[in-house]
Amino acid sequence: MYLDQKEKEAIFTKHGKNSKDTGSAEGQIALFTLRINHLTEHLKKNRKDYNTERSLVKLVGKRRALLDYLTKKDILRYRAIVKELGLRK
Repeated sequence: MYLDQKEKEAIFTKHGKNSKDTGSAEGQIALFTLRINHLTEHLKKNRKDYNTERSLVKLVGKRRALLDYLTKKDILRYRAIVKELGLRK
């Protein structure tokens, strides 16, 4: 797999409260963003991989739902994670 345990811990340490905080919205959004970027690069090379395309669409939907949740819950956290990850909107 393209992502090992140490890299995941680094993501959750950077965006969550600590390395064991895998449930925070920011940590999950950061992980989804990394996976989305990876799948996007894969699809640039393999245009007809429809299963990966479907997985990518589902991941984008999950990330959008978490971002919407953060918008309603705490707009400052939403703005911070969008700026930090370089997401549009």
